[in-house]
Amino acid sequence: MSVISQGIRDLVKKCIANNKVMVFSKSYCPYCIGAKDLFDDLDVPYKAMELNDEPSGAEIQQALAELTNQKTVPNIFVNRKHIGGSDALRSAYESGKLEKLLTEAGLKSNM
Repeated sequence: MSVISQGIRDLVKKCIANNKVMVFSKSYCPYCIGAKDLFDDLDVPYKAMELNDEPSGAEIQQALAELTNQKTVPNIFVNRKHIGGSDALRSAYESGKLEKLLTEAGLKSNM
């Protein structure tokens, strides 16, 4: 049985469901900063949760690991779809997949 509370799992799922672009991040992480910079450069609004500033940050990161099998940040979702981390975001951007997902989410970007 997992030590992560249902409340933490529900919080993670609610953040993903209620934000077209959700970035679970750490404010000092260069990969997280790069991912957020990409969304900023594209003029795509996103919600970032800085896990190092959250009292339950470690538990949130563990809940994300259980949900996505990804233990690292950034942990990025677009339109409720798990993108992955920084490299996966960059790959989705370069392949055109990110633009398609943003369009499906009803978001316009500067691509």
